[in-house]
Amino acid sequence: MSLIYLGALLVSLAAMVLLDRRFRLVFWRDARRAGITLAVGLLFFLAWDAAGIALGIFARGGSRFMTGIEVAPELPLEEIFFLLFLCYLTLVLVFGGRTLLDRRKAERS
Repeated sequence: MSLIYLGALLVSLAAMVLLDRRFRLVFWRDARRAGITLAVGLLFFLAWDAAGIALGIFARGGSRFMTGIEVAPELPLEEIFFLLFLCYLTLVLVFGGRTLLDRRKAERS
């Protein structure tokens, strides 16, 4: 059992939180909407994973970097944190890009 991959995901999530806080992009802009959006995205991808697992498309691969903990058959604990990171990263990138474009537009005006 190793916590390397899970630790890397948690460090990456923490970095997203710091960026979000510093530039007020997602949760520091509207926490309620951000939480709902993040939850919907996470549930969507978990349902996608569940469908893929049920159809035999997805299977848990072994790795010495993972904890070995499964929250459901073929669904490792790290997958939840990866999907959470993926959704949060997307929100930070979208709102960060929008903020940059808005600033650039304001500078030209």
